Amino acid sequence: MTSMNAIFLDKDDAGGGGIPTRDQARLEDTWDLTLLYATPQDWQAAFEKLQSSYEKIEQWKGRVAESAQILRDVLEFDKELSLEIERLGHYASLESSGDSSNSENLNREALFENLLTRIGEATAFVSPEIQALDDATFERYLADETLAPWRISLRKQRRFKPHTLSANEERILALGHSALRGHGETFSQLTNVDMKFGVVTDEKGVEREVSQSSFSSFLNKRDPDVRRNAFKRFYAEIDDHKFTVASTLANSIKADVFHARARNYPSAREAALFSDDMPASVYDNLIATVRANLPALHRYYDVRRRLLGLGEIHHYDTYVPIVDKMETDISWDDATGKVLAALAPLGAEYVETLGVGLRGRWCDRYENKGKRSGAFSSSSYRNPPFIMMNYKRDVFSDVYTLAHEAGHSMHTWYAQREQSYQDYHYPIFLAEVASTFNEELLTHHLLAATSDRRMRAYLVNRQIDDIRGTVFRQTMFAEFEKLTHAMEEAGEPLTLDSFRASYRGLLDAYFGPEFAIDPELELECLRIPHFYSAFYVYKYATGLSAAVALASQVLETGDAARYLGFLKSGGSKMPLPTLADAGVDMSRPEPIERTLRLFAQRVDELEALLAE
Repeated sequence: MTSMNAIFLDKDDAGGGGIPTRDQARLEDTWDLTLLYATPQDWQAAFEKLQSSYEKIEQWKGRVAESAQILRDVLEFDKELSLEIERLGHYASLESSGDSSNSENLNREALFENLLTRIGEATAFVSPEIQALDDATFERYLADETLAPWRISLRKQRRFKPHTLSANEERILALGHSALRGHGETFSQLTNVDMKFGVVTDEKGVEREVSQSSFSSFLNKRDPDVRRNAFKRFYAEIDDHKFTVASTLANSIKADVFHARARNYPSAREAALFSDDMPASVYDNLIATVRANLPALHRYYDVRRRLLGLGEIHHYDTYVPIVDKMETDISWDDATGKVLAALAPLGAEYVETLGVGLRGRWCDRYENKGKRSGAFSSSSYRNPPFIMMNYKRDVFSDVYTLAHEAGHSMHTWYAQREQSYQDYHYPIFLAEVASTFNEELLTHHLLAATSDRRMRAYLVNRQIDDIRGTVFRQTMFAEFEKLTHAMEEAGEPLTLDSFRASYRGLLDAYFGPEFAIDPELELECLRIPHFYSAFYVYKYATGLSAAVALASQVLETGDAARYLGFLKSGGSKMPLPTLADAGVDMSRPEPIERTLRLFAQRVDELEALLAE
């Protein structure tokens, strides 16, 4: 059964001032989910129709391998199920993301998850029966024109033959899916709804609420006391729940290892990499290359400390722009205009389509109580690629977040237009290229549009911090995932203390000996949502590295055809060949090294721009 829908998460959270309830949000600032279902009642009717029809797939049980035509029939029926599942799940997840404190939204999502489990149980026989075909028969069926639309999908599926279990075993795994994957939902409810982070007095003397979403807004403030107080207030709440959150994370890791062992993978990491046909060497090359370039990062922290006039530098000092008196106030419309202008090298079709979406209701723009933190792009076939933001006009990085998520959405838009349903789902490894590519074009556009020395320094600092946050920071997270999963696989305990010790070792290495690490920062590993989608974050770092190369190609040649071909390919090829066709070889460390050289060069430029 094809996956429900794609949600591409942003790396960071966003924040702001007063937080309205969902019913206080302006309609034009929210996404238009009537394009999926006109009313909640229409969703319910479609849900009930699916509920009463999915069991028809059992007419093919034991018969999938009879002929190429039978195989096509069952695949087409499963496709129709998957299209409706994707649409239903898309609506339910977006409603819940908009307000996870709304009981109707939670009930709808729970109903859907329960049905998904039953459908997974009913369809569990399909893959084992396909995999049971001997190689000669499989190739003969695949050569039949009846299965021509399914060749790419079937060849991808065939790769999983060594990791596909018997029909009964697949049924058991399907039945246990919700129970074994519920830790992420528990984490989300705890951190986004139940946790109360209190208030902090800002630089104007106004008390403002601290939340998962508003935290980064405080860290951008010039007043070091505001930054420090927000940091202390935020982590005091995490500390109050540290044993619970540590247990939740531990059980999520245990579930990853369970699935890997159940499906005969050597490790949880290799299980996660398998679907992309990604060698573990790509993951290890990333960590090794970044580790080799940590002195440049340590130097940057010292430059930042000196330019900010700090005696010592803490984590809460690493997000505020170094150039002072340049805090921004950028409206949504202005942000949209900047993003569209930056993407002009991609052509009229790209820019006009995106403009209609962003100025219309593709995007849920601002924070409200109960809304999921951060940002993401979420899609279902032939429907708008919606974007969730928590846009703050005083956080300049939110303009970049908008460009980032627009990259995901336009990747989806092109893939849906060019590929069949079974081939349009591109993997996250490629998704992170499209999103960070947009950020690269935005930086180029903004730098070219200013002659002001201080503004240039501001933008250079922004690019430095983007590489720091996307390559260095996400690689540290990736190394934490590698370490903690290896601990579980070796039978070592996953406890609050072991998490803190492992994370402290990484903090010391990545931040360097001159960095003042607060004890609270050891708890950061407990608040990262991506750890509930293990071995995801390394793709941010590889994605940015590929994007730097591709953006340079488009800007230097003035020809976006090769890049647009990359977007249109969707999931029709594996990631490494797809990028190779676009002109980037991610099997080697060179793209990462190129990005880290850019980082070091930008640090030199920043220091020169701000020299007395």
